[in-house]
Amino acid sequence: MSAVQAAFADAEPVPVWAADPARPEAGPALTGSQACDLAVVGGGYSGLWAALRAKERDPSLDVVLVEAGQVGAAASGRNGGFCAASLTHGVLNGMARWPGDMYELERLGWENLGAIGETLVRYGIDAEWEVTGRLSVATEEWQLPDLAEEAEVAFELGWQPMTLSAEAVRAEVGSPTYVGGLWDREGTAMLHPAKLAWGLAEACRSLGVRIFESTRVLDVAPPSPSLFRLSTSHGSLTAHRVVLGTGPFPPLLKRHRRYMVPVYDYAMATEPLSAAQLDSLGWRHRQGVSDHANQFHYYRLTADNRIVWGGHDAVYHFGSRIRPGLEWRDATFTALAQNFFTTFPQLEGLRFTHAWGGVVDSSTRLCAFFGSAHEGRLAYAAGYTGLGVGATRFGADVMLDLIGVPQADPSRARLGMVGSKPFPFPPEPLRYGAIELTRRGMARADRNEGRRGLWLRALDRYGLGFTA
Repeated sequence: MSAVQAAFADAEPVPVWAADPARPEAGPALTGSQACDLAVVGGGYSGLWAALRAKERDPSLDVVLVEAGQVGAAASGRNGGFCAASLTHGVLNGMARWPGDMYELERLGWENLGAIGETLVRYGIDAEWEVTGRLSVATEEWQLPDLAEEAEVAFELGWQPMTLSAEAVRAEVGSPTYVGGLWDREGTAMLHPAKLAWGLAEACRSLGVRIFESTRVLDVAPPSPSLFRLSTSHGSLTAHRVVLGTGPFPPLLKRHRRYMVPVYDYAMATEPLSAAQLDSLGWRHRQGVSDHANQFHYYRLTADNRIVWGGHDAVYHFGSRIRPGLEWRDATFTALAQNFFTTFPQLEGLRFTHAWGGVVDSSTRLCAFFGSAHEGRLAYAAGYTGLGVGATRFGADVMLDLIGVPQADPSRARLGMVGSKPFPFPPEPLRYGAIELTRRGMARADRNEGRRGLWLRALDRYGLGFTA
């Protein structure tokens, strides 16, 4: 066993967030027959925000939320805890797709981030919220022009990012690999992702939302004449309106499946750093950090001064497979640990206490899409592609707009992002082949100073994302 592999040999195969003693016990399952005005399927951020915002917008609504497992146990409790103002997965991705809407999208994104912070205060949710901003770092010279372009577009849209030289960025976070950086100081907050989910669930309950866990929805029958019937693992639920917040899991609406694929992301958490180790890093402003490679890493400090380190690989399995055995991947954890010690050689000997994987819902436009069915009585949102911690609140409001819950903001309905769909993924086996070609092409570009091969250039030409 190599020294790198030894660093995570004893790691628990669970998210570090789930090991928190504040983790609540699972709630009851739905049994027998129940009825409500609004049924919300999915106990991650998308569903929790939809239930909470529905009660805030119309307190008279009888809302039931059902979750197949435990609230926050899937992507919402496994991510890095980066809560961003961006709704479009960054300004460059947004400008490439909806240049005419970007001022409005940015305004709505900033309002959304502020509203999340206000929600935590209003309901007393301790999600370890820190508005630290995000530091984008270049680790190769070829990445610097992209950072400069991002800074230019951000300034045009009203942001105030700080461009950093190699010396300046290393003064912020001490890594010999950095050759430049861009610090957005206000557009991202760090938080404990599982505590956010648990807190939102408690806030929902405080407003009268009934939450049932360990309740898998097997089928949503169309309204006849005005009621949906949701068949569940232990009973049934009838509802006048339905919101689907199932994230990367097989959607209950078939048309939804063309636009989203489940992709496995992996992360690790170190043991808490000593005072001397922290001092060797600097990192006094505690920013979330991501590098600017195609196969990028994201990392941050937790409240107890661990480093959560994730990214690098994004793995799709043939047939959109999702199963617990895929949450551990030795090759990915070895690469992550190796890259960690390359980035922070002064932390040699540090051990990883937790290592985990999980699926995120990915779309070809790298940000969410929305839709409705059954004459506007059912709505869905998905495809956040790893940036859903903040954007799911906005997506929840869009879904409620689509099904006619009052207090809609008319500006949302006019957005091209809301009214359009991503380019669909092809059926298997073409789906697997296209995603694997993309994954290998991005790794090859990183090895070749960012030069993109024929396949990636073709994707760029048709606006299918997958940029650095």
